[in-house]
Amino acid sequence: METITKDVSSEAPSMAKPMKPKRNKYAIACAMLASMNSILLGYDVAVISGASLFIKDDLKIDDTKLEILAGIINLYSLIGSLAAGRTSDWIGRRYTIVFAAVIFFTGATLMGLAPNYGLLMFGRFVAGVGVGYALMIAPVYTAEVAPTSARGFLTSFPEVFINFGILLGYIANFAFANLPGHLAWRMMFLAGAVPPIFLGIGVLAMPESPRWLVMQGRLGEASRVLAKTSDTPEEAKLRLAEIKEAAGIPESCTDDVVTLPKRNRGEGVWKELLISPTPTVRRILIAGIGLQFFQQASGIDSVVLYGPRVFEKAGLQTKSRSDLLAATVAIGFTKTVFILVATFFLDRVGRRPLLLTSAGGMVVSLSMLAMGLFVIDHHPGERVTWAVVLCIAMVLCFVASFSIGLGPIAWVYSSEIFPLRLRAQGASLGTAMNRVMSGVITMTFISLYKAITIAGSFFLYAGIAAVGWLFFYTFLPETRGRSLEEVEELFGGKSVGRRGGVELANGDTAEQQVKSVHPIHGFSL
Repeated sequence: METITKDVSSEAPSMAKPMKPKRNKYAIACAMLASMNSILLGYDVAVISGASLFIKDDLKIDDTKLEILAGIINLYSLIGSLAAGRTSDWIGRRYTIVFAAVIFFTGATLMGLAPNYGLLMFGRFVAGVGVGYALMIAPVYTAEVAPTSARGFLTSFPEVFINFGILLGYIANFAFANLPGHLAWRMMFLAGAVPPIFLGIGVLAMPESPRWLVMQGRLGEASRVLAKTSDTPEEAKLRLAEIKEAAGIPESCTDDVVTLPKRNRGEGVWKELLISPTPTVRRILIAGIGLQFFQQASGIDSVVLYGPRVFEKAGLQTKSRSDLLAATVAIGFTKTVFILVATFFLDRVGRRPLLLTSAGGMVVSLSMLAMGLFVIDHHPGERVTWAVVLCIAMVLCFVASFSIGLGPIAWVYSSEIFPLRLRAQGASLGTAMNRVMSGVITMTFISLYKAITIAGSFFLYAGIAAVGWLFFYTFLPETRGRSLEEVEELFGGKSVGRRGGVELANGDTAEQQVKSVHPIHGFSL
């Protein structure tokens, strides 16, 4: 008996479940620096909500011009989002982030100093290009640097910083609201020109993406970056082997620098994506573009950009513009707090549960908001207190629901699903769809609610969110626990790497976790 007991106890440590690896601090630092461009993005988008109140009076423009000014940045950002993929394949992910910071600085300065509506629109154009660059490049860089066990956590950082930027935009609106009207809106824009200077310098301290380095044949540099950003040395070796295989480099190649064909620098990608895609690539493209479509078509930017108007229509009574802008800070604060829920649960519960919960919450909150606005519209001159409270609560519930899933996951997912060679330009197509829909929503909101009432507008958004829920449920597989090189398998592609040896944060290997995921719907089997 003593012998048996001794043998079992001696084996116990080897049978114990592995401890969760600690967060890779170097990878976290890289993700945070890359994602800080998104602060500027959120700031530029949100600051117009308060600045427009002063611009309208100072420049003597009507609601139509104001609507165009607020929403046109999203259409301008199309240029940046479409160019960012090719640019990042050409000069690298890191220098593309620096380039985005330079564009942001230029745009903010032009808007703050604009003497008339025409030059203000030009500054908005420059800032819009920067928005497009930042939206595309930050998630792609972060996904390519992050270890598998923390990819969801780190890739959600851009959305975290977007929400932080939105909150700062609202705070700037409130802080400068008491200045003379002709100075208030200018200071709101000029404040956004300071952070890009420091961010552009800080990004130079980051390493380049290891996947981009492999695409350029710089294997030695890629190996050193992977050694710093992986949870274990074994994972670093496995990640390098998978990236090399995805790039068409023999695993036996041990040279620090190899010469690769020009196609690895981004040539021919548009043809593979749009003209002659394989069935796998076609499905990936539909998933990425569809997710970005529903993220914006459900109306989030109508609330972010026109928060003061929504609160006014909901019956919120304030004594001054400053009070109204203070009330909209609650939107930014709610978005910022609830995005942290997604950040810490993406790698624990997976993408699908959060996404479906988020979309469901958006449908309910939009429907309730629309009903509250309907009641208020049909009781003119009366103060229906319960309906006012309901509307304000549902606005906050809507942005909270958006932030726990659809907001960050659209970027996480889009940065994960495309094959290595198609990733940058494929993600840029998704970003382009995101910007088109954001522009359509923001440039039509005032006209839409004047045509079908503000209640009707939010009923419409609720319907779109419901269709989005069905799309997510039937079309998007779970990607948690997959390396970037393995995600293609979920859409019908071939296996490109060996999975068994990498331990994930929950103690399972990628092989064990993948076997428990249905290839189509992500259901546990």
